[in-house]
Amino acid sequence: MGNKINARGLRLGINKMPTARWYATFDKYPKLLSEDELIREVVMKEVGHSGVSHIEIERAAHNINITIHTAKPGVVIGRGGESIKELRTKLDGKVDGTIAVNVQEVTNANTNANLIAQRIADQLERRFAFRRAMKQAVQRTMESGALGVKIRASGRLGGAEQARAEWYAEGRVPLQTLRADIDYGTARANTTYGVVGIKTWVFHGEIVGDKQRKAAILPRTKRDDDKDRRRRRRPQARRRNEGGGGERSDRPERPERSDRPRTSRSRETK
Repeated sequence: MGNKINARGLRLGINKMPTARWYATFDKYPKLLSEDELIREVVMKEVGHSGVSHIEIERAAHNINITIHTAKPGVVIGRGGESIKELRTKLDGKVDGTIAVNVQEVTNANTNANLIAQRIADQLERRFAFRRAMKQAVQRTMESGALGVKIRASGRLGGAEQARAEWYAEGRVPLQTLRADIDYGTARANTTYGVVGIKTWVFHGEIVGDKQRKAAILPRTKRDDDKDRRRRRRPQARRRNEGGGGERSDRPERPERSDRPRTSRSRETK
């Protein structure tokens, strides 16, 4: 179940929020949905090279608030805010309503699933070895504080004629646990020998109520009786009573060995 559906969609309303927040009637819903797709395409085309994690869209009457989560906010804003002004004018010409564009920085890009997948896709397009790129991404993510990560690449890996899928994982990634805070991201690498798809799952911990706790097992606190436990000796095995008195052993007695030395069998020669 966890491998067949989107990890974000499974947790919507539990510990994840949708990236588009607005309400529409039955007749206006298709138009607004197509506008959201158009907004995302324009933003990714203009500032997609700045490491855009995800785009949030909020609507209130005729106002549209767009929040771009990126690892490089300076590239999106531009010198003196020129880039963001050009982006706003392009969106005004294609979408009806008053548009406001906000930029928010991603604190840790090494633990963001979308940015990890995009980095691997860029490396594959530059002819990097896919195994090396995936292993380095897994190691970098775990060193940055994630509790688990899983990366899966599928397509003509390494230029092979037959497409296949390979994945690398480290730590815990409980996909079926709904309280688990799992970040999911995808990317597409357009290589010379075909398209390679990248999927990434990052486990940040478990959310119980309004609090987030780490799923890693914490070390047990030391006690005063730990020293006594270390000094305690291993109990000795019960010896067999040879005298006949006392406790009897349940094991059957071994037959007495003869004092004759063992001789190896040899074939008789004529």
